[in-house]
Amino acid sequence: MRKNSTLNSEKVNEHIVNWLKNYAESAHAKGFVVGISGGIDSALTSTLCAQTGLTTLCVEMPIHQAESHVSRAHEHILQLKSRFKNVIDTKVNLTPVFESFKIEIPLTNDEGKYQLSLANSRARLRMTSLYYLAGIHGLLVVGTGNKVEDFGVGFYTKYGDGGVDLSPIADLMKSEVRALSAYLNVPDSILNAKPTDGLFGDDRSDEDQLGATYDELEFAMLEIEKGKSENDFSGREKEVIILYKRLNKTNQHKMISIPVCLIPL
Repeated sequence: MRKNSTLNSEKVNEHIVNWLKNYAESAHAKGFVVGISGGIDSALTSTLCAQTGLTTLCVEMPIHQAESHVSRAHEHILQLKSRFKNVIDTKVNLTPVFESFKIEIPLTNDEGKYQLSLANSRARLRMTSLYYLAGIHGLLVVGTGNKVEDFGVGFYTKYGDGGVDLSPIADLMKSEVRALSAYLNVPDSILNAKPTDGLFGDDRSDEDQLGATYDELEFAMLEIEKGKSENDFSGREKEVIILYKRLNKTNQHKMISIPVCLIPL
C-alpha cells in the first residue's frame, strides 16, 4: 500500500495521464468532460485530463451554490485555461431546473429523507448534464472520486457523481490527492478549502456528514486492509474503525455490481 510520504508524484502523474490518453484513444473519444465543483478532487482530475493534450471540457453546474464554491471553481478554470490550450469551459445553471423539479415531485413528511433525496437529485441532474455535453462533443465523462469515497465509505451519489465513464483518481487516498494536487499547482484556495459536496445548499462539510475526517477514514481503511479490527484499538481510533465499517456496510449497494436475477431454466 502506498503512503503519502512515499508517493512519487511525478511518476503517478505521468502514469494517470498516459492511462487517460490511452483509454480515450481506444474509445475513439475526443477528450473529457469534468464537472468542476471548487473542490480538490475535481481540480486534480481536470488538471490530469488537461495534460493529455485532448479536449478537456470543464463544466460549472451551480444549484444554489455557495459563492465560495463558485469563486474557487472559476479561479481553477481560469488557471487551467491559462496553462493548457486544450481546456475549454461552459456553465450550466441548474438552479431553475432543480426548482422546477421540486415543484413536480410528491412531498413527504419525513424531512430527513426529503432533504437527502433532493441532495442526491442535484447530483443526478449534474450527471445528466455532463452526459449531454459528452454526447454532443464526443467526450468521456470523468469521475472525480477518490479511494476513500469510492471504495471505503461510499460517499457519493449512485448514478449521480458515481455515474461516470472512467475514474482516474479512484486508487488515490485523500492524502495522496492533496499531495498530487500540490505538485500540480492546484490553487491554494482549493488546497486549503474544507471538503464539502455542496449538495445541501448550506455550509456543512464532508466531515459533518461522515462523522470523521478523511485522515481518520484513511487510517481506518488502511488498518482494516491489514486485517485489524476495532478490538485492536481504543478511544477515538476504535470509534473511527467502527464508523468506517458501518458506512462501508451501509453503502455496499453502491460499490458492488447491479444484482442480476439469473434464470436457471
